[in-house]
Amino acid sequence: MKIDQIHHVAYRCKDAKQTVDWYVKNLKMDFVLAIAEDKVPSTHEPDPYMHVFLDAGNGNVLAFFELPTKPEMSRDLNTPPWVQHIAFKVKDRDTLLEFKQNLEDNGIEVLGVTDHSIFHSIYFFDPNGHRLELACPDPQEDEMLKRLDSVKWDMLEEWSKTKKAPRHAEWMHKKELSS
Repeated sequence: MKIDQIHHVAYRCKDAKQTVDWYVKNLKMDFVLAIAEDKVPSTHEPDPYMHVFLDAGNGNVLAFFELPTKPEMSRDLNTPPWVQHIAFKVKDRDTLLEFKQNLEDNGIEVLGVTDHSIFHSIYFFDPNGHRLELACPDPQEDEMLKRLDSVKWDMLEEWSKTKKAPRHAEWMHKKELSS
């Protein structure tokens, strides 16, 4: 028994229409579905909401809830803003740079391009305060992923015991791929 894939990932938004318009304009996502109810189907709680769904590519769906009767939304204040984010993959560095230019042309502040060795990323925020990342693979991604795969369990075990960054993959930041 295994899970097939993520059906959708849902986040809260401040304004459903503004959110849909922003993702369509800035990330070129298609708006695929809207569901509005006055009662929550799973809990039967009387609470109106708008639930919108966007095509994030390759069968992935990003969804948002607007909850007008709930207190103003916030984020987990005990977690740094850089931790909680949604990362989307783009084809290559040229596409990443096109998105960066488009976002900046639309007045959105963009951080990066950041080199993570196996991939390269840009970071920015949506109108709801959700941190977003666009990432493209490094040309040597396949070789690096094989090397990382060979040490993942050892790294996890060492981290579990010490809570210090294991040195199994120091090569990532040196761009040395010799064995």
